Amino acid sequence: MWKPDRSAQTPLYQQIVDHIERAISYAELPPGSSLPSERKMAEQLGVNRSTIIQAYEELRASGLVESVVGSGTRVSLTKWGISPTHTPNWRQYTEGGTFLPNLPLMRRIREVTLNSPTVINMASGELSSDLFPNGTVSSILREQPFHEHLGYDDPQGFEPLRKSLVHMLKQHNGIQTTESAMLITSGSQQSLYLITQCLLSPGDAVAIEDPSYSYSLPMFQSAGLRIYRLPVYEDGIDPDDITDLYRKHRIRMVFLNPNYQNPTGTTLSVAKRKKLLNIAAELRVPIVEDDPFSLTAFDGNVPLPLKAIDADGIVLYIGSLSKIAASGLRIGWMVAPQSVIERLTDARQQMDFGLSIMSQWVAERLLTSRQFEPHLAQLRHSLFQKQQIMVQTLQEVLQEKVTFVPPLGGLNLWCKINQRIDDGKLLEEAIKRGVTFVPGSVYGSEPGYVRLSYAKPHLEEIRPGILAFSEALKQL
Repeated sequence: MWKPDRSAQTPLYQQIVDHIERAISYAELPPGSSLPSERKMAEQLGVNRSTIIQAYEELRASGLVESVVGSGTRVSLTKWGISPTHTPNWRQYTEGGTFLPNLPLMRRIREVTLNSPTVINMASGELSSDLFPNGTVSSILREQPFHEHLGYDDPQGFEPLRKSLVHMLKQHNGIQTTESAMLITSGSQQSLYLITQCLLSPGDAVAIEDPSYSYSLPMFQSAGLRIYRLPVYEDGIDPDDITDLYRKHRIRMVFLNPNYQNPTGTTLSVAKRKKLLNIAAELRVPIVEDDPFSLTAFDGNVPLPLKAIDADGIVLYIGSLSKIAASGLRIGWMVAPQSVIERLTDARQQMDFGLSIMSQWVAERLLTSRQFEPHLAQLRHSLFQKQQIMVQTLQEVLQEKVTFVPPLGGLNLWCKINQRIDDGKLLEEAIKRGVTFVPGSVYGSEPGYVRLSYAKPHLEEIRPGILAFSEALKQL
């Protein structure tokens, strides 16, 4: 995002005026386009609000923008002889369509983290930069020649990568599969998108955990699905709840995150896993198993995924390198019956002809390198260290005001605030103090919960971040 140059001789307000004027002249801001409020623009550009007020006054004086009471500031409809009848009603278009925007709180968090580089980010589920295998990737690019075809690759995914993933899933997760039953995607969310768009129809009923990361994804509502909730307990969902939902609503699919569930961190018990698979087989209801965190098990004892004990082909298994290696590689995978893989591969080809061969090649080299196992060990150690600092600081500064159970893996701490709070107000107070988190309501929980991630902040940021969160909570 553009920002004014503080080292330039041109005053900041004038740089902002020039930037907006250029955007208007290039039709990036057509007549009638709304500009951000003074407060929001100041936050985005990292300047004082008075600077934005001065810039907007200059633009109004030139006739480029106009302010309407109750509607804010917008690009003038008549400047330079432009007639509004010649410009499409872009607002109507952007508010239309079937694909819904992100939830307001999630948009607010994204806006803050993008525009405030100094904020301590306890909202993101991304790993901090020091946990990425940069050294290994650099040595791969430097030392290993790339001889692959640079044209369109197989839309199902780079075959050597699929073979390497087959080996990894067998070694670490106990999953027996073949490369023909695997689709490479750009991450878990693309896998979910393909499933909701290609295997389900508008009006279909699906079950998701309560609370659940899936609840924060508007793609389910965008697909016209009816969502029913499965409460998450200390040892995961109750499989009998699936039977009840099937009888009442004829659910067609179940979406679960059994290992270090996001956001609660719970792990589905072994007894419940077997019962769950038996019930799903009896009802012939597929289970989508999202498993991004299992390899982060702090003690190295990886919980077996449902897919590892699925004898009936019920489970569609989704994984990703984002939480265990590098999110920027954009590598995910799905293991499913071959008929499903063929259907989704066809849809994938219509979307983008498959992933970049470069990122798939690097991922395959990373997985087969000698450094991958030490990387996983170091990742687990570092995440556990971060979690311990977060836990100790919370216990020290908030004591009985917050309740939580530290998970044995994963990236998040799910906390219950033992007082009545307003999610939005707590978030804004935290932002004022330089820290972000995700309110529990984003994941469909009742009021009074927050998700604090220890993945993105660096080790030395966690204590200051919790102290800032504590001050925000005390302010309320």
